[in-house]
Amino acid sequence: VLHADETPVSMLAPGKKKTHKAYVWAYCTTPFSDLKATVYDFAPSRASEHARTFLGDWQGKLVCDDYAGYKAGFGNGITEIGCMAHARRKFYDLHEANKSELVAKALEYIGGLYEIERETKDLPPDKRRGIRQTRAKPLDEALHQWMLEHRQKVPNGSGTAKALDYSLKRWEALTRYLDDGAVPIDNNWVENQIRPWALGRSNWLFAGSLRSGQRAAAVMTLIQSAKLNGHDPYAYLKDVLTRLPTQKNKAIDELLPHNWTPATPDKV
Repeated sequence: VLHADETPVSMLAPGKKKTHKAYVWAYCTTPFSDLKATVYDFAPSRASEHARTFLGDWQGKLVCDDYAGYKAGFGNGITEIGCMAHARRKFYDLHEANKSELVAKALEYIGGLYEIERETKDLPPDKRRGIRQTRAKPLDEALHQWMLEHRQKVPNGSGTAKALDYSLKRWEALTRYLDDGAVPIDNNWVENQIRPWALGRSNWLFAGSLRSGQRAAAVMTLIQSAKLNGHDPYAYLKDVLTRLPTQKNKAIDELLPHNWTPATPDKV
């Protein structure tokens, strides 16, 4: 199971003094996974080819938003897992705007689903799945029925209709998490992994070239993955850079953040 998301980053156009919009694509394991890792891929655009190239022959369950760039792989060994947080956001924004009682009911249903997730977040996948099946699945079915009934009562093109349609059109993907305890309910985890890039944009402003963006992505991959594994990034990089010149090629994997143990006690 992988999460995927992308965010824009300004990049200096070759031979010009202007910047254009490049993208950092983030892929990470789930918070339920024993392997903790995030990989950033810096690309010159948001074209779907970049996701296809990065994922290659990988097959599995991909948690993502509704961006069309990921859809090419669906059905070719990649199963789409929808993001309940995106569905909820449609109703939340409406409720903030007009305090609709109808929309409040949708938020109540979805809030119940998230309460179950909070209660089961530390359980093994099989137990999480069991609780989802007995408690979350009936709630999901009730929410689905409620959406179908009320969709017939609201005019096409209205904000409420759009919020309902967003979920109804993606319902199968939104509810696949019920059948696998290793699958999360939403894509929020990868959005947290992208946050360092959002913060960085206000500091370094832009990437000087495609190559410099790719280098930054590689370094930030190591730093963020080190953090996910509970390592101090400075201690990790210092130790790895010290050992790298003499590390045997067959043992390079030992220096990856999820495998790393310091050669000497951490002293920064």
